[in-house]
Amino acid sequence: MTLLLMAAGSGSRYGKLKQFDELGPEGEFLLEFSIYDAINNGFKHIVLVTKKENKDFLNNYLINKIPNYIKLDVVIQDINDLPKNTQLKHERIKPWGTAHAVWSARHVIKSSFVIINADDYYGKEAFEQAANYLNTTNHIKSYGLVTYKLGKTLSNFGTVSRGICHVDNNKLISIKEHIKICENESQIIDEDSGNILEYNDDVSMNFWICNTDIFNYIENYFKEFLEKESNLEKNEIYLPFVAQEMMNEGLISINAIKSNSDWFGVTYFEDKDNAVNSLESYTSSNKYPSPLWR
Repeated sequence: MTLLLMAAGSGSRYGKLKQFDELGPEGEFLLEFSIYDAINNGFKHIVLVTKKENKDFLNNYLINKIPNYIKLDVVIQDINDLPKNTQLKHERIKPWGTAHAVWSARHVIKSSFVIINADDYYGKEAFEQAANYLNTTNHIKSYGLVTYKLGKTLSNFGTVSRGICHVDNNKLISIKEHIKICENESQIIDEDSGNILEYNDDVSMNFWICNTDIFNYIENYFKEFLEKESNLEKNEIYLPFVAQEMMNEGLISINAIKSNSDWFGVTYFEDKDNAVNSLESYTSSNKYPSPLWR
């Protein structure tokens, strides 16, 4: 089983590269806890997608920590990595988005795989659920999405963007993006749309279970995206949009795997204290060893 971690973000709201911030009791990165949980649930291949300038650092950092029987690939998300027979005639600085990050790993992933954000904590139970799904499901047309309760994914220090999932009989029907969610006077609201949301609404935190067919689909999706000049400067291709289109075309169904795991992220720098305290608590209660890698 393969775990893909997206670690190419810039951390603009956090103020630094949060995926490389030392949050664990022994200075571990948050992504190390996800890798540890994945390995403990049978994952044997770890793939990280990062920026060119971080590739050697990340490879050298992890190769000396994770068990030597685990295959490690660190790949680059490169703006100039485009579909065949396409050219970019427009200056571009911003990365192409999460779907492009996943596509960047197409040369090293050869079987069904799990996708997560490198700067989020998903919980041990979520990886148990994902491993069980991979071990028991025919993945030709069945993808998976581990979902969380919206109320467990908010920040006390600013608004967050979340994909609210419409789920019917444990099948994902659609994801609707809400870009400015906060809790105000015990009410959860998206300040952008004015929609009132519920604590128990299912949300996507980019914990996907896919097969390699997604690479070909992303490539075709990317080609169409590049044909529109308005997309070329700043717009991005997002993984949920690709998954939704694949569902709409009847190519896949997506099982919603509801998780009661703890989730936390570090959207804002002020979120750091909660992350540090949570990891310290998990370690002191023997949920994780310290140091994490022995």
